[in-house]
Amino acid sequence: MTTTTSAIAAPAPGGPLAPTTIERRDLRPGDVLIDIAYAGICHSDLHQVNQDWGTAIFPMVPGHEIAGVVAAVGSDVTKYQVGDRVGVGCMVDSCGECEYCRAGSEQFCVKGNVQTYNGVGFDGENTYGGYSRQIVVKDAFVCRIPEGISLDVAAPLLCAGITTYSPLRRWGAGPGKKVAVVGLGGLGHMAVKLAVAMGADVTVLSQSLKKQEDGLRLGAKDYYATGDESTFETLTGRFDVILNTVSAKLPVDAYLSLLRVGGAMVNVGAPGEPLEYNVFSLIGGNRVLAGSMIGGIAETQEMLDFCAEHGVGAEIETISADQVNEAYARVENSDVRYRFVIDAATIGA
Repeated sequence: MTTTTSAIAAPAPGGPLAPTTIERRDLRPGDVLIDIAYAGICHSDLHQVNQDWGTAIFPMVPGHEIAGVVAAVGSDVTKYQVGDRVGVGCMVDSCGECEYCRAGSEQFCVKGNVQTYNGVGFDGENTYGGYSRQIVVKDAFVCRIPEGISLDVAAPLLCAGITTYSPLRRWGAGPGKKVAVVGLGGLGHMAVKLAVAMGADVTVLSQSLKKQEDGLRLGAKDYYATGDESTFETLTGRFDVILNTVSAKLPVDAYLSLLRVGGAMVNVGAPGEPLEYNVFSLIGGNRVLAGSMIGGIAETQEMLDFCAEHGVGAEIETISADQVNEAYARVENSDVRYRFVIDAATIGA
């Protein structure tokens, strides 16, 4: 048995997206049915729709930044009840048995985590994401959104929030630490807010000074243009952590020179071409060049609780369903400050 719900889908690679209806499975004992309130538009949604990352599944309903309210629960669910405020991020299942799942790092499941959309569940059914009115998810992959955050600004936390929170926590952002954030977009603005909330001294490194006022308003102490060559001389050896949020080919050696001895440059952006660097840029300063994905479910919940405690939410522009294609074009042109969020009530309305 299934339930029909309204959605927005890309019928073929490259879009455009259009209204449609999809089938959601009926509740299993461990499932939660969520009435979606808001769904964020992540840049990875565009990559998936455009099939930039390999063969994709169409029709595709994107969306892995989901905030809503529990509408029903399965017979075995005790953690949630109808009316609870909840969120769903980038994955909706994993094997639950491998060493990584047992350690709370479901994103690294040996059998492969099941993506919220453009994925195939262990039952063989395709997954459809948050650009829809409802979604059915296993309770173990649902997070609670604390009362301290409104659902609209919470939605992007389920991807942009955890993607930046996890590496900042892992690499020790906090009081007495100097953190540089490369890029002030959907990920970068969350990195600034979170690092500031953790107590770090934050600097934004952006191609130009166009968003300097925003960066300082969000809590950064300094803002430098990387298009100015003197920036790299001025900031040599300054930072404990550099979080690179941009999906572009950067001069890695130049950025590594900005790290203190033992510092780490962590990449969360995913450029389409390989990055190049000289290994002596690492050896010479005992430096680390690292990557980071999302976080596990427990860490995602930790992030949401942290955001509620510190009043951290995404900077958003709320749109209706009929504005999605326009929003995609604006994301391509970096014309959003800083996350589009779809009002799900307008889907199918």
